Amino acid sequence: MATLSEIVLIAAVITAGLIAGLFYAYTCSVMPGLGRADARTYVTGMREINIAILNGWFAISFGGAPLLAAAAAALHFRSELRSALPWLIAGFVLLLVMLIVTMAVNVPLNNALEAGFAGDDTDFEALRAKFEGVWERWNLIRTLAAIGGFGALVGGLIVHVRA
Repeated sequence: MATLSEIVLIAAVITAGLIAGLFYAYTCSVMPGLGRADARTYVTGMREINIAILNGWFAISFGGAPLLAAAAAALHFRSELRSALPWLIAGFVLLLVMLIVTMAVNVPLNNALEAGFAGDDTDFEALRAKFEGVWERWNLIRTLAAIGGFGALVGGLIVHVRA
């Protein structure tokens, strides 16, 4: 029978994998695809994506991954489970980096994109120029942090299972 520490750790691994996969998809397909579009399509597409992503499914993985990683780490402080703890702490820290980068950089850029949108009167080229490069660089950083967090949690799960 699975223990609470195992259930929480598995949930942390799943949510971390989901958010790492989402950001990976942005890095290797969504942003390169939008990058091929004209400025009007790019800005409009990003605005629509930013609106669509604010949903419960996204919230579960985005907020759930670091919270569940922290809970998994806390549940592994018992001496018989401690061997997985370094992996779980690393996973939590990396997922926290992902969360901080998103909230400190990507979300404010998304908000600035929205604030700069003025319908047909929008200077789409200028708005895109202020957004695209910076957003994509920081998206890569949060992607790598999320993938690292996922990998560390998988490492923790392997150590936990072997303990």
